[in-house]
Amino acid sequence: MGAAPDPRLDGALRALADANRRTILDSIRAHPRAVGAIADAVGLSQQTTSHHLGVLREAGLASVQREGTRHLYVVSTDGLAAVKSYLDDFWPQQLSALKAAVEGRGEAPRG
Repeated sequence: MGAAPDPRLDGALRALADANRRTILDSIRAHPRAVGAIADAVGLSQQTTSHHLGVLREAGLASVQREGTRHLYVVSTDGLAAVKSYLDDFWPQQLSALKAAVEGRGEAPRG
């Protein structure tokens, strides 16, 4: 029926299903941050934050940059690109269905 499952897409969607991970992504969206700063910003322990960052990294949604001895986390667009591509495929079909519904509604008798 459809294409083979995309492991990048599956991993990214699983990672994004968790509200804490989405909050962490929001926290590192604008600029790289260390685990401690992320944990403080999102109100989680460093251990819990590190776990979520590991899941985000595996899903291709975050990556690490080294700055001296510090490890800074940033948003990675690899996993997001897979999700965007998947969702983009829905719009032409949905717009066509909407157009057909609207055009069909205009031709239907009233009353």
